[in-house]
Amino acid sequence: QVQLVESGGGLVQPGGSLRLSCAASGIIFSSYHMGWYRQAPGKQRELVATISNNGRPNYADSVKGRFTISRDNAENTVYLQMNTLKPEDTAVYYCNAERYGLGHWGQGTQVTVSS
Repeated sequence: QVQLVESGGGLVQPGGSLRLSCAASGIIFSSYHMGWYRQAPGKQRELVATISNNGRPNYADSVKGRFTISRDNAENTVYLQMNTLKPEDTAVYYCNAERYGLGHWGQGTQVTVSS
């Protein structure tokens, strides 16, 4: 059974930082492409960042230079370091694991950026 469990969300002021974690189980983690997506109220889910199974990152233009995705294959965990957060980053953040076109999702963690 595949499980992706996100953690690290919360309330932060504009300009602040958060680090999200996603712990995976039930998959051969090192063989999966991992990603973070987000969904704001009334909007569609959108890609934030992905990291391939060989460690190559990719970012949405809106987060380039502010967010960093990384993975620890020994810990079966993917991270999203978020710096210089803006109110428009407020959303539920979801972890995704994908291989051969099949994806798995976590339950999401809320990130709220507000003063």
